[in-house]
Amino acid sequence: MVVLEGEAGDAKPMSSEETDKEETKTSSPLSLEIFRITKDAQQQHGLRHGDYQRYRGYCSRRIRRLRKVLKIPQGDRRHYRRRDVTTTHLSASGAENRLLCVPLLQAERAWAHAMQLRQEANTEPRKKFHLVSRLKKAVAHAQTLLQLCEQSGVCDARTQLEAGAYAAWLGGVLLVELQQWRAAAESLQRASLVLDKLCAALPIDERHVYRQKSEELKPSLRYCAYNIGDESAAGDLVAMRSQGLIDNLDSLMAQAKESRSGVMHEVEWRGRRVTVRPEKARLFLIALQDFDRSAAAAPTVEARIEVLENCLMDAKDAISAIKDEIKNDPKLKTASAEEPQLSGINYLLSYLMYLRLMRTIERNNLLVQQAEDARRGGVQLDGKKVRPHDLTRLHEIILQNYSELQQLPGFETDAAYQKEIEIQMQAHRAFRCYYIAQVLTGLRRFREALAMLERSDNYAADSLASKLVEKQLKDKLQVLKKEIESCKFEVHADSVLEDDDEQDEDSKYSSSKYKEKKPLVERLDEYREDTQVLTKNPNVFKLPPPMEAIPCKPLFFDLACNFVEFPNLDDKTGADGKKQGAGLTGLVKGFLGWGKSDK
Repeated sequence: MVVLEGEAGDAKPMSSEETDKEETKTSSPLSLEIFRITKDAQQQHGLRHGDYQRYRGYCSRRIRRLRKVLKIPQGDRRHYRRRDVTTTHLSASGAENRLLCVPLLQAERAWAHAMQLRQEANTEPRKKFHLVSRLKKAVAHAQTLLQLCEQSGVCDARTQLEAGAYAAWLGGVLLVELQQWRAAAESLQRASLVLDKLCAALPIDERHVYRQKSEELKPSLRYCAYNIGDESAAGDLVAMRSQGLIDNLDSLMAQAKESRSGVMHEVEWRGRRVTVRPEKARLFLIALQDFDRSAAAAPTVEARIEVLENCLMDAKDAISAIKDEIKNDPKLKTASAEEPQLSGINYLLSYLMYLRLMRTIERNNLLVQQAEDARRGGVQLDGKKVRPHDLTRLHEIILQNYSELQQLPGFETDAAYQKEIEIQMQAHRAFRCYYIAQVLTGLRRFREALAMLERSDNYAADSLASKLVEKQLKDKLQVLKKEIESCKFEVHADSVLEDDDEQDEDSKYSSSKYKEKKPLVERLDEYREDTQVLTKNPNVFKLPPPMEAIPCKPLFFDLACNFVEFPNLDDKTGADGKKQGAGLTGLVKGFLGWGKSDK
């Protein structure tokens, strides 16, 4: 007696949470991007070099692994028992998308074997018969895949369209091999029509595979048209709508667009539409509008800052999800055909980074506003008095954020984008220079303060002359120009008063010109009451002392004197006579036997 898995006797009671999970799994439609999966597998496993045998071996190994994981083996080690994927498997509670990969890979394996036989048929004509049988097997598996997608009722419209186009393409390849030109043209035209419709409905970054497949069908269509004759060279697609796949094409395309708008989320930025696949990124973009509305409706600056902080945390999670997807799938780094400089997923990453940096700048502007209000009101912020140094630092952070915006991948050469960012940076440079001038004024460095005010005025004037500045920022710049003008007069007046005080102080002493220049050690013979000696930096002695010239050491010693031969001066000194006497005495000594040595 065979006991089925779904009988009531073996069923266990499930909790409400498990029931909800099962309902969610069942209700979510199965989806399989057939042409993208097959294209990636072919490029990675031999077909880039025309090695069909290697691709065929990959399909066999992949099918074996899938059957083992999905628990649908075909017998045991001794006996073979055929088990195909059926609608029962697809309608089960734990159905997966990989179930559809089994008939797809079986069709790919048979097609790869046929293409291998075509290469070998140049020298062995009998292999053409085997080629046709393998193509028939591939068409049978493709039709099985199409029936599973249509009859199970759990596959989405896009999967059904792709399965129909795939089956029509393989059928056209078989009919071309059998030289049934009219039927082959109709089948290939069906596949081409569905591929063109999919290209029109899908986002830009997903069209490349379908457009490339559609281009591959054109030579076969022209060959069929040539063999049929000129009268039927152009296929009547309107008449084909009552055949097989084309009868429900319009309804399937409508379902595909509807499901794509509900499941996936698209964003449009700077004239390009991008599909958002990661769940965290999609949820962040959906919630972004709520964040903006909450920030605009916040009653206080502190509340708006808190809302933006929460938004930045979600943006960080969304960016991490995009980076993880790129890291796990290196193929996503490849660019699309329309935008070769940046692929869709990287374009989406740049867009999310742009959103995060713009919200960061908005948060920092609110912090500047909060600090300025506290400074004008004389209120302490976080227990500290607000100083110009703090405002300068905030504007430095804002400029750093704009610098990161300029370096976003894919927009380094975008002239319009770079100009917009540069105008915003120029406006914030004006504020930074203004607060630096206030810092210098507090340090009584009036000349540097006047220079910074002049530079701030120039930046503000250039920003106001541009039409790219927002109205709110333009109003702030106009207020800043008025403050710069008043600060200039104040700094100039302070500098004049300081010069007068110095002149009054110096006029008390007759030798005022030596007061600060001549140190005390050089004027000990003069008595003068000098208050500068009592300060922390008295002018007592100049350190380091001035440089003095000293004789330098010789670079080389005179070693040549050891090798000089002096002239003979014996004739001038009289040494010749003494030498002769000594010689005669020696002769007498030798003659008389004196002085002989015992040697």
